[in-house]
Amino acid sequence: MLTPASKIISTPVLSMQSANAVGFVNYPIVDPDSFKIVAFFLKGPQIDKSNELLPVSSIRENSELGFIIDSIEDLAARDDIVKIDKIISLNFNPIGLKVVTKKGTKLGHVIDYTATSDNFSIQQIIVKRPIIKSFQDSELIIPRNEIVEITDTKIIVKNEEKTIREKALNEDFVPNFVNPFRKSEPAHAKAQTRTPDDKDTE
Repeated sequence: MLTPASKIISTPVLSMQSANAVGFVNYPIVDPDSFKIVAFFLKGPQIDKSNELLPVSSIRENSELGFIIDSIEDLAARDDIVKIDKIISLNFNPIGLKVVTKKGTKLGHVIDYTATSDNFSIQQIIVKRPIIKSFQDSELIIPRNEIVEITDTKIIVKNEEKTIREKALNEDFVPNFVNPFRKSEPAHAKAQTRTPDDKDTE
């Protein structure tokens, strides 16, 4: 199942030890190299600098009630985990990045993305279309396999918009999530080019 990043914000983090919420998701931390969510910054009365980080590896279950962990001791300080601390230092966030094709055609900018509920691998980006191109459809859903490069300022995709839409139709592609932008309900890395690690989704 795919979940929009916008729906993950404020998700409760529940401790099996206390049977209560120990915190809530503030925002996800995305590794631009693997294009996966690797951890979450938390907020809440019990959260401070010593336990503000929830690594995805500490999530015992992703349930309808929230993220279930064994105890509050599974939370960490930012500098407790060197690898995640380095990713945080990149200040990378897919939201707001420009999306262009290899030919340089501007498709819009990222307003949301979806991730798998098991390993939090990002599978789709939701792109807000430029006003001049948004009369028929204001958004474009681009699957992970269309992405060829991620830089500090933009995401580059293989094909032009027409081809992306045609491929989606031919593959009978149907997003299995509620698009929050169609319902009434409720960064920058160092200058270098990255390619998402497709092995994570195989």
